[in-house]
Order: sequence, then C-alpha cells, then structure tokens
Amino acid sequence: MDDAARCPCLTGLPYGECCGPLHAGARAAGTAEALMRSRYAAFAVGDAAYLLRTWHPTTRPSSLTLDPDQQWRRLDVLATRGGGPFDDDGEVEFVATFRSAVGAGAGAGAGRGRLHEVSRFVREGGRWFYVDGDVAG
Repeated sequence: MDDAARCPCLTGLPYGECCGPLHAGARAAGTAEALMRSRYAAFAVGDAAYLLRTWHPTTRPSSLTLDPDQQWRRLDVLATRGGGPFDDDGEVEFVATFRSAVGAGAGAGAGRGRLHEVSRFVREGGRWFYVDGDVAG
C-alpha cells in the first residue's frame, strides 16, 4: 500500500504514519485499540504475516489464509475497556464492514457484510497481542 494513501483503519492519517510502520515492524502498537486498528488494516491490505505475529501464541492458528475477494471497507470502534499504555489487558468493541466477491460469476456468498466483535488483548514483554474475541449477532 502507498504510504501516502489514507490508512484503512480510518484514523485519518496516511498509512506510512499510521499502521504502515507497525506492519513493517518498525514500531509496536502502544495500546490495544492501536493494535486492533492495525490488525484491521492488515486484513484490508492482505498482510497475514502481521496478523499471525500479533496473535497471542496460546490462541494463534498455525496458518492464516486471507480471502483476496474480501474488501474491508470501514471500521467503527464502539468502545474500549482498559488497553491503555499502562494496562496489561484490554477489550475493544468494533464493527468492521466488508464487501466480497461482487460482480459477474459471484456466488451466493457475494455482497456486503459486517463483523461486530469484542476483542480481547494482552500486553506481554511490552507488546500487545490479540487473544480472542466474541462475535455479536
């Protein structure tokens, strides 16, 4: 992704000043919300390696394949609990909207969707990790 383009996490900052340095390993997320936003942006740009690196080892899958036909469109952070720079755990509630396989030849799963989740994070060794989340209906 172009560093000058608006970051997919919708902070309003350019990718190169927002999630880009986190994806590149140049810096770590300072809060649980920052990690959640950077993980959303990783889904948007197709960076499965970053998603795996920021997933807690106790819950991380052995591999992750992203759907190239799924386009993440919008992120709305609804609430946070803890997860600040001096916390060791936190939760972030968000809604992420996506569009998938729209167009000619698209199957029954094509169209728009949304993911409403309360994600849990922990900080270990000064780094935040995604642990798991509860998907809301």
